Amino acid sequence: MTTTSDAPLLAVDHLRTVFRLADGRDAAAVDDVSFHIRKGETLGLVGESGSGKSVTALSIIRLVQPPGRITGGRLLFDGRDLMTLGEEDMRRVRGRRIGFVFQEPMVALNPVYTLGSQITETLMVHDLARGAAGMKRAVELLEAVRIPDPARRAREYPHQLSGGLRQRAMLALALAAEPSLLIADEPTTALDVTVQAEVLDLLRDLRKMFGLSLLLITHDLGVVAEMADRVAVMYCGRIVEQGPVAEVLGGSTSLTTGPAHPYTRGLLASVPDGRSGTRLVAIPGTVPALGRVGAGCAFAPRCGDRFDPCTTAVPDLTPLGPGRDVRCYLHSPAPTNPGGGR
Repeated sequence: MTTTSDAPLLAVDHLRTVFRLADGRDAAAVDDVSFHIRKGETLGLVGESGSGKSVTALSIIRLVQPPGRITGGRLLFDGRDLMTLGEEDMRRVRGRRIGFVFQEPMVALNPVYTLGSQITETLMVHDLARGAAGMKRAVELLEAVRIPDPARRAREYPHQLSGGLRQRAMLALALAAEPSLLIADEPTTALDVTVQAEVLDLLRDLRKMFGLSLLLITHDLGVVAEMADRVAVMYCGRIVEQGPVAEVLGGSTSLTTGPAHPYTRGLLASVPDGRSGTRLVAIPGTVPALGRVGAGCAFAPRCGDRFDPCTTAVPDLTPLGPGRDVRCYLHSPAPTNPGGGR
């Protein structure tokens, strides 16, 4: 889909983020997560609600709020470990080097400031522009994200915009400092189908215009198939499968093409086929609550392919090919020392 450099712009290495529960235990919302994004590449991070996708994104920019905290791993961004930076240096990374589009633009945008003033403030914080020059740039950014009559909209407040226009304004705000990486957390979830298509088309164009790398977080496999170069499938805080989109979401169930993990197959099977009267296929059960995962594979209680080792120990990642791996005993040997878990 895109031309990429071999060196990763972002490398997430064995990231672990926990939350303190009411009973005093720490439960991992993100557990031993590793992936990378190369320059110019789009990675789709998919999974059901509660899988840990948003916590992963917030961990990358170190905005996990108590009682959550990062307890392990490295976050290498353009060669620097973000975990070693002080808060002042980290603030220079947020917005300036890594842009973030939140799920709910009405919550993320400040309701008492105009769009233009919010973008201008971002430019000022990063010493890029201020005053009239900042407002001029704000209008240019609103125009770049295809907001009609951007000069007028720059003087308006978030509540005066539709959901689609608010999402575009969030994109303008996230891109104001021209970051290298954009993290978009469910950018189309609350939008109708027509507006979703427009926002995805806009994201595709902005990626080329600004030379962006993109971490696209979604539960919609159709969006990933259309937008991403590679996909990482997340369940209960762990990456259970990742690889090139064409291989992971392909039609075969061989080791090299098609979904290898039963969870990925279940997600694909649950996508409506568009035929009238066709019964929807659902994965049985629900994602377990934080802190209520057993000793083995977290997906085992919902998996039709489970067998003895699945409930005793977490499977390791098994390589399936270049840039392709899966965490499943169907593709790896049974553990020699059962037990453990998270």
